[in-house]
This record gives sequence, structure tokens and C-alpha cells, in this order.
Amino acid sequence: MLTSRRVRLALVLAVASAVASAVASAFAPSALAAQVRPVLPPSAQQAAERLREEQAQLERLRAERTELEQRMRRLQSSARDVSAERANLERQAAATSRLVRSLDQQLGSLVEEVENVNVSLARTQDELAVKRATLRFRVQEIYKRGPLYSVEALLSAESFGSLVARYKYLHLVAKRDRALVKRVETLNNQMTAQRFLLVRLRGDMETNRMVKAQEEARLRRLELQRGRTLAQIQAQAKQAEDRLKQMQRDEERRAGIIAALEESRRRLESRPNSVPTTRTLTTADIGRLDWPVDGDIVYRFGRLVNPNSTSIRWNGVGIGAAIGTPVKAVSTGEVALAEASGTYGLTVILQHGGGAYSIYSSLGSVSVRKGAKVNKGDVIGTVGQSDPDLPPRLHFEMRPKDGVAVDPLEWLRRQR
Repeated sequence: MLTSRRVRLALVLAVASAVASAVASAFAPSALAAQVRPVLPPSAQQAAERLREEQAQLERLRAERTELEQRMRRLQSSARDVSAERANLERQAAATSRLVRSLDQQLGSLVEEVENVNVSLARTQDELAVKRATLRFRVQEIYKRGPLYSVEALLSAESFGSLVARYKYLHLVAKRDRALVKRVETLNNQMTAQRFLLVRLRGDMETNRMVKAQEEARLRRLELQRGRTLAQIQAQAKQAEDRLKQMQRDEERRAGIIAALEESRRRLESRPNSVPTTRTLTTADIGRLDWPVDGDIVYRFGRLVNPNSTSIRWNGVGIGAAIGTPVKAVSTGEVALAEASGTYGLTVILQHGGGAYSIYSSLGSVSVRKGAKVNKGDVIGTVGQSDPDLPPRLHFEMRPKDGVAVDPLEWLRRQR
């Protein structure tokens, strides 16, 4: 009987020790003061992933706009093509507009995410306050009863069944207290992560607002620049239209001069006992004439469509050469005209007999006079620049029959 009581007492002491150690470990200061490590909840991770995707889209848009700006600088430094500049400005404006829309979308996502985090943070704070109050009450109760309360409760059991029941109850209380401590730690972690995410989201919102303000200012500047460019294009189009009209008038005047020369020639040749003029330019010269000046072709014979969608018909070719380069007669003839001719500048018309003419325009200077006889290869003037939109060149025409213009390249040597 005494041995049975000793065994029972030893068992009670062992159980009491286990319960006491379990309760003590549940409320140990190291467990309560465990350092919180922020871990982002799944919703925050999804928000961060979405923000990364939107940031990548912004980077692609910025790269596109940077490429357009580089192309604009090349256009401005290499050419005076205002229509291409305008098109580039419109593409820049479109890219900036897409960037602003993307920033608006990202800002809306940020605002929505901040509201969600605020709601989640408030909910977590409320739950944490309740759990901390419960935990505080449990700690007070434990310390109020002292560290040996569990042992006393076990030892005061009247029977072994009561002892086991009390042990089970104490075990469940310790397990619940341990779960309460763990839940408090989890809530602390969530609050720390949510505060961290909230601070970052607010920083992103401020950055987004600043970038959006910059992009909107850039868009306004682009719109203003596009308006100025459009006004410049319209002014240039008006100038081009006026210039084309003037060139038409000059061409009609030139055609009138050629017609008058032809009328005068026919009238002289129709007189009795008149001697027909000697023709110094025949079909045998096709493809065999020397070039009046050495240089590259600036424009060719026929209709040419300009970048601004206007068109012009050239009755000759433009041969590029440096200002002051000597211009030579392609065949023997008589100077029928040596004067300024509107948009064509200084012009020399050589009459080669039989209704054949060669015309030399855009000259810087003229070294012959009307009525003078010139031989093949004689210098009749120098290259000039009558049109500021074109490089220095000689405008050369061939009218081998009845004053009708043909492609001069068919008459010049096939060396180019």
C-alpha cells in the first residue's frame, strides 16, 4: 500500500513538472520578445508582381521615346525635312500619351492597393489588440497564482481519475496559450509587412505622381512644338506653292521666248532669197555631247514629287557643282538670251539653228552677250545657286527641235 502511494506521488510530481515546464516555456520572455521578421502576405506579393510588370512596361515605353528623340536629333542635324520632323513629333506625342495613360493605370492600381493594405492593416490591428488583451489577461492570471499553481492543482486531486482529468485540462490550457502566443507573433509579422508595403506603395505613388507631372509637361511641350512645326509646314507649303506658281510663270515666259525666237527664225527663212541657218546640232550628236559641267545629278528630267506632296516638272536636269565652276557650251551656236529669268536665275539660251536650243540656268555669272557667237566648249558663265532649297547646280535643258524640251541625258556622253 505504501509502495502504491509512493508510485502515485512520483507520477504526480512528474506530471506536475511536465505541465509546469510546458506553461513556463509557453510564456518564456524569449518567446514573447522574439524578433519579428516581416513576411509579405500573398496579396502583397501579387501586388508587387503587378507593379513590376507595369514598371517593365514603362521602361519599354521610355526606350521607345528615347529612340524617337534620337531620330529627331538626327533629322534636325541632317536635313530640313519638316514633314518627317512633324511625323516624328506626332509619334513622340503618341508615345508620351501612352506613357501617361500607363502611369494613370499604375497610379490607380497603387491607390487601390493602398486602400486594400489600409483595410487589411486596420483589421490586423483590431485582431492584434484583442489577442494582446487576452494574452495580457492570461499572463496576469498565471503570475497571480504563482509558478506552483499547476503542481498544487494536481496534488489536490482526490483520485487518479481526477488527476488525469486535471492534467488533460492543464495541457489543453497550455496548448491554447501557446497558440495564442503564436498568433500574436503572426499578427506582429503581418503588421510589420503591411506597414512596410504601405510605406513602399506610398513612396511609389509619390514617384508616380511626379513622373506623371513631368510626362504631362513634356506632352504639352510636344503639342506646342507640333503646333509650331505645323505652322512652319503650312508656311513652307505656301512658299512652295508660290514658288511653283512662279516657276510655272517663268516656264511660260521661257516657252514664250523660245516661241518668239522660232517665229522670228521662220519669218526670216520664209523671205525670198533668204539663206537657211546652219544647223549645228543634229541627231548624230545624240549621246556624244560633252557635259557642260562636271558633277552629280541633283534632279532628272520629268515630274518629281517632293516630300511635302507637291510635284514639279523639270524640263531639264540639275547638275551639282561648286559655285564658280565654269559652264561650257555643248555645241556651237548664237546667244539668243543672256539675262535673269525669275526663279531660274541668270540664264543663257544658245540657238543652234533649225529650231534647236540649249539652255543654261542658275548661273552665278554670265560671260557672253546676246547675239554673240560661241563655239563648242567655250565658257559662257559659272555655276551659281538661284534656289536656296537646292545645292549649287547648273540647270541644263536640251530643245533640239521646234523648241520642245527632251531629256538632256540622252544627248550627253554615257559616262555617268
